[in-house]
Amino acid sequence: MIAVSRSLGRVLPEDARLIEDPFGERFATPVLRFIANNARWLAPVIESTLVTVQVRTHLIDEALLGFVEHGGAQVLVLGAGFDARAARFAARLRDAQVFEVDHPATQRRKRERLPDPQRVRYLPWDFEASPVAGLPSALAALGHDPARPTLTIWEGVTMYLSEPAVDATARAVAALSSPGSRFVFTYVERAALERPRFAYRLAARLVAWVGEPMRFGFSPAELPTWLAARGLTLDHDVGFRDAAELLVPARYASLVARSMRVAFATRAA
Repeated sequence: MIAVSRSLGRVLPEDARLIEDPFGERFATPVLRFIANNARWLAPVIESTLVTVQVRTHLIDEALLGFVEHGGAQVLVLGAGFDARAARFAARLRDAQVFEVDHPATQRRKRERLPDPQRVRYLPWDFEASPVAGLPSALAALGHDPARPTLTIWEGVTMYLSEPAVDATARAVAALSSPGSRFVFTYVERAALERPRFAYRLAARLVAWVGEPMRFGFSPAELPTWLAARGLTLDHDVGFRDAAELLVPARYASLVARSMRVAFATRAA
């Protein structure tokens, strides 16, 4: 759904479009294909999702492009799913090595439907079943250099994991990252899980129905201390709605939930 929504940003007005992703629709299920084929007249129903995905993707894209433009040469995507950044930015990532970590079944489907950039190395991994402490050594075996700065992207994953899995993954990111490396991840505010509003309850039921219930959130006030305990320094923490109010017209910004956020952190020296 998220991958297809990235592509369907094309049905939004030009001043509400923040990204271009021609690859997402390749992963459409029959239901999503119907939505994609009828996106223009379904726009009032799906606008909220489309704008939210535009904002979220744009914020992380900016972090990625800023990292490589300043000489960053290692990019790690955790729980990559159908993220198409390696294909979307193939030219701008030509001097960088991209590592993607995700469930082997997801990776197989992705590699069948996307061009296979030479600069991507794939590591099959189940974050709930495999000891995540082994991630640094597994990546090193693929050529990851822990002495060089890495940008780690963890998008749209934390809310579906258990608290121990989130904790262990953050510690693994710190362990595999040299000082000055960047860590970008999205999360849901804990209050939205504990006291959900009606629209959020509907969204939570939808993702639970497809097998991915939301079960973890951070409190923004506690996040700096939580990261510091794991060797990471919070640089800034942005609410999707706050970002939307700066990026798109007010009518579209109002469609974005306040409970979704993206955090930008640095591996401490």
